[in-house]
Amino acid sequence: MNIFKIQRSYIRFKKMLPGLLFFMTNPALAQDSGDHQYTTEAIQSGYTVYSQQCVLCHGRQGDTVDGIDLKNGLFRGARSDSELEAIILNGAAEGRMPAFDLLESELNSVIAYIRAGFDPDGASVSIGDPARGKELFNGKGGCSDCHRVAGYGPRTAPDLSYIGAIRTPASLERNIVDPASALLPINRPIRLITRYEETVIGRRLNEDTYTIQLVDSNGRLRSFRKSDLVTFEISQEPSKLPTALPEDEVADLVAYLLTLTGL
Repeated sequence: MNIFKIQRSYIRFKKMLPGLLFFMTNPALAQDSGDHQYTTEAIQSGYTVYSQQCVLCHGRQGDTVDGIDLKNGLFRGARSDSELEAIILNGAAEGRMPAFDLLESELNSVIAYIRAGFDPDGASVSIGDPARGKELFNGKGGCSDCHRVAGYGPRTAPDLSYIGAIRTPASLERNIVDPASALLPINRPIRLITRYEETVIGRRLNEDTYTIQLVDSNGRLRSFRKSDLVTFEISQEPSKLPTALPEDEVADLVAYLLTLTGL
């Protein structure tokens, strides 16, 4: 078995954080000089905070807002940690950058995660055999019962055709062994009732002020006007439980997922 290891108790990064601001009027700024230290535990916690609070606007790689690339240190506005913290906590640009009610530990950890260049790998991650992993994905692991790959499979869970290109080994492992900590807002389970008394259960794909889009329990892509809904509930819990697979089989599954790059 190949072993992918990143073992660091502290990681040093340049002073200036690629901030979460994308509606400030200043031009994009690069990181300043200087050093900080963050524990790997803080970086891993920051991955969870970012996934829950930031990814819907900034994307998995931090580059979905024009002129901003959080992962690579391109940002606007704040020139110090205290300025950044104030904007995260208070919001900016008349609410277009919303205020976030974060605990101090959450605020520190999301800063650590972004400083780390979106690399939550703070612990050893084993990568096994991709061929065995594919067998597990389609068999014992039950992954193909919900996930779609290369045009085949249901849509009741996220399409994994490109997952190896956008996720690190550590984040893939975390999704398998602790799915609650890795759940993205757009993938949360949803239950809604229309004014026509139809109850729909599925997975949220997108939402704006007036509409919501989802994949229902039958794998159908559906869109609803919020004005046509009596209620809709978005779960904070994932639809899947932590895996019961042993560590060596988790390593094989991670190895297979890393091969899914869409190529």
